[in-house]
Parts: sequence; structure tokens; C-alpha cells
Amino acid sequence: MTAAEVESRRPDSTAPRRTVTAAVVQAAAPLFDTPAALARAGELLREAVTGRGADVVVLPEAFLGGYPKGLDFGITVGSRSPAGRDLFRRYHAAAVEVPGPEVDALAAVTRELGCHAVIGAVERSGGTLYCVALLFGPDGYLGLHRKLMPTAAERCLWGQGDGSTLPVADTGTGRLGTAICWENYMPLFRTAMYAKGVDLWCAPTVDDRDAWQATMRHVALEGRCFVLSACQYLRRDGLPDDVRPVQGDEPGTVLIGGGSVIVSPLGEVLAGPLRDGEGILTAELDLDDLVRARFDFDPVGHYARPDVFTLHVDESPTATVTGPR
Repeated sequence: MTAAEVESRRPDSTAPRRTVTAAVVQAAAPLFDTPAALARAGELLREAVTGRGADVVVLPEAFLGGYPKGLDFGITVGSRSPAGRDLFRRYHAAAVEVPGPEVDALAAVTRELGCHAVIGAVERSGGTLYCVALLFGPDGYLGLHRKLMPTAAERCLWGQGDGSTLPVADTGTGRLGTAICWENYMPLFRTAMYAKGVDLWCAPTVDDRDAWQATMRHVALEGRCFVLSACQYLRRDGLPDDVRPVQGDEPGTVLIGGGSVIVSPLGEVLAGPLRDGEGILTAELDLDDLVRARFDFDPVGHYARPDVFTLHVDESPTATVTGPR
């Protein structure tokens, strides 16, 4: 390679800023109504991209398929009720298959809009449901991440993902990865994703606590990445009339209160947190801030101690039955 060719590959310190407009959507879709949820997702993607100029859009955890906040599915220790089994049947029917028509429809929208998107969903695979994040780009569907560890009572509804669904998508300007809700509290998961070079950390969630804000700022600081957290905003009137959430039956009762936020690689809040209703937050991200932030801290690079600490990640798929078919 000639000296001129080497010089041509050097970053240009005078080049214009590399920016991406990110949007996080705070909303929910009617529970047990998959066509309505799909239509709502398409509307929100179009509003974020055409109305707000977003290049990357994040929708909350379990947006397709729904998050049944406040429902107990008839579960007590040692027993399940017939009514709870039938409620699970309805929840199972509302989930989406991957691949499937809902994924195809969303892929068509992101191709049309030329955007990247991370969309929370409930995936149906045989008799098991998984909480997933679906990744899309201008070329359509890119892959999915299955939540590794459902939280508390979620484990009665959702199975566990494995290491084979930890995708990171290269958008051309930055690397996009995702951690769903309380996966953001798993330090080894975070370390594995940092090693994949995540620049845009997408955190679809239903955690509306004030403490969640500290977590999002910590992840941004620790990973030296932009954090895009989209939380649901769900009221009682977003559930069918014939179910009984523990929070009560007043239609305006807030079941999930939002708190969507966008954070810089140095932990500065760029937009949000959004409270008290649905909405879309946007922020222009200066991607050169990634390098500025990593100057003094890279958790899997110059601030790591591989002579003392190492992490083994098994990304092979697991199967219940193996052998010839």
C-alpha cells in the first residue's frame, strides 16, 4: 500500500459530524389484539421516521403480543386454575411467529422508510413463548434476541433464550444491540455485548421505576455507548374488559407509567424521561462522542484486565432433542 493510500484511510479531523437521529417510542397496544398492535407499530414507526426524522427507532418490550401487567393467570404455588389456563391460551394466540406475517409486515415498513428499528414482541414457538426484541433495517428483518432470563412471575409465561440470539447489527454508522428490561442488570451479559462493540444500546422495557433511570445512565457510562430505552405506557383501558388486573378496574388506572429516555456515552440525559402519557422522544446523536467517551474508559479494552478476569460466552444454540431426524 502506498503512502498516499494509507493517508486516504486516515480519519479526517475536519470532516463533518457523523450524526444519527434516534427515537424511542412510549406506547402500548391493546392486549390480545395482534392486528391492532401491528397496525399501531407501523403507525408509530412512520411517525418517528417521517414526522421526527429518526434513523433508528426503538419500541418497548412486548409491544407485539403485549405485557399483561397485573394479571396472575390463576397461578398459586402448586396449582393453576382452569381460567388461568384459558387466559394463557389467549396470550399464546396473540403472540407472533418468527418468521411470520407480522415480522414480514414490519420488515416491509422499515424497507419503505429506510430505517433501523428494534421492536419488542412475544414470540410463539410451539408451546413456548419468548420475550424477544426484533431487529430490522433498510433491508428488512435482521434477526432477534430472546430474553435470557424472564423476571419473577414472567418465568411462568416465557421461556429462556440462549446464547445463539445475541445479535449486533452494523447500521453503517454504528453498531446496534439490545438488552431487554432486567437483562440490563446482568453484568456478564453487558460485558458480552460490550465486546461486540455496541454503539447504540437499545433497552426496550416495562420498568417504569425512577431507579431505572440510574440503570440507563450507568449502562451508558459503563459501556461508553448511547442508550435508547423505550418503556410502555399502559392504562387499565388498554386491557380487555373481562380481565381483572390487581391494580383495579378504573379505566384510567396507570399500569405501566413510562420513563423512556435517551442517554449519551458520558451518562448525560439527552431526552426524557417521559412520564404521564404516550409520546416519542428524539435526539441527535453525535457518533464521534463514542470515541471521546472511550478515551479514558473502554470496559473490554484498555480498562480491562484479561490477565485477572475473563468471560466465556457460549453462543451455540441449545436443543432439547439432538440426533438424526
